[in-house]
Amino acid sequence: MSASDQGCDASLLLDDTSNFTGEQTANPNRNSIRGLNVIDNIKSQVEKVCPGVVSCADILAIVARDSVVILGGPGWNVKLGRRDSRTASLSPTNNNIPPPISSLSNLISKYQAQGLSTLDMVTLSGAQTIGQARCISFRGRIYNDSNIDSSFAKMRQMNCPQTNGSGDNNLAPLDLQTPTTFDNKYFQNLISQKGLLHSDQVLFNGGSTDSIVKGYVNNPNSFSSDFVAAMIKMGDISPLTGSQGEIRKVCGKVN
Repeated sequence: MSASDQGCDASLLLDDTSNFTGEQTANPNRNSIRGLNVIDNIKSQVEKVCPGVVSCADILAIVARDSVVILGGPGWNVKLGRRDSRTASLSPTNNNIPPPISSLSNLISKYQAQGLSTLDMVTLSGAQTIGQARCISFRGRIYNDSNIDSSFAKMRQMNCPQTNGSGDNNLAPLDLQTPTTFDNKYFQNLISQKGLLHSDQVLFNGGSTDSIVKGYVNNPNSFSSDFVAAMIKMGDISPLTGSQGEIRKVCGKVN
């Protein structure tokens, strides 16, 4: 999982320089963000045929959609015309992106601060039907939480030692059942108390979002349609347009 707090401006892609520390080493992203070379390769090919027109921010938005489609999820029309930032923000990324130990109220408030509703939050969490998490992110969950299936906890403990610093970067799939397919199994896992992260399981733990989770288990199509709406909404967060920012030539550095 990786994230940027500045909005949809590709600030996440900027490498550190002597003038600022980028977002790639922020706590939510450190030793976690992957695949930047894929974006770089796409950008270099686009620049060859259409130089200075397509932003890295738009490429990220398109890649997010295409990845979901390739893995069996829904498609949508991606709004285009974003421009790229000239800087990045380490501190806000650390402070405003909820950590994996978050409570439900913290998740709701962090998403609301970005203009996203509780429904959006639960829906977008369903993106964790794909991807993996590091042991350091779920160690507390599998050893300390009581709202966890015991056999699931024991299985994850086999590859995630209890001692801090031991196996911190060992990976486990966020979706126990179909980790490389975009579907509603993430929500099924929550009902079975098999959410990998503490911040996953709080979505189904006797709180206000239980009904949303149940709804997505019973009606996969409603998850798909809500996910599309939430992704479009998230893609509208603080974009740079017009003469703001720039169209980077290389995604990892400003022009």
